[in-house]
Amino acid sequence: MTEDIFEGLGVEVNLKHEQDFLKVKETLTRIGVSSKTEKKLYQSCHILHKRGRYAIMHFKEMFVLDGLESDMSVDDLGRRNTIVKLLVEWGLVDAVDPAKYADPQLSLARLKIIPHKEKKEWTLIPKYHIGK
Repeated sequence: MTEDIFEGLGVEVNLKHEQDFLKVKETLTRIGVSSKTEKKLYQSCHILHKRGRYAIMHFKEMFVLDGLESDMSVDDLGRRNTIVKLLVEWGLVDAVDPAKYADPQLSLARLKIIPHKEKKEWTLIPKYHIGK
């Protein structure tokens, strides 16, 4: 049995190519929840690299890994799972266990995806800062 280095959190993924880490990381900066009044996007998920393995984590799961309080909701899980599903569909990652992100899912209408070409028009705001 493989050691659960992600403590049951997130969805473990494999990259197609090692250099895809930065591509996935950048893509995740453009997926999240947008402000209703301004061109601000709050990043929902991050890619975590730990001991040669990778996981897509909701920012609230990152808080838990840091030993902080978190109020992870069903919508948060659905948002994470839907983002993982998109990354798989786009050919950026493969899920180690596809059942891990199958349910719940969130409607794409509840996610904002900023096209790369529009990135400069938006303020991209991470809710978690890795390494801080």
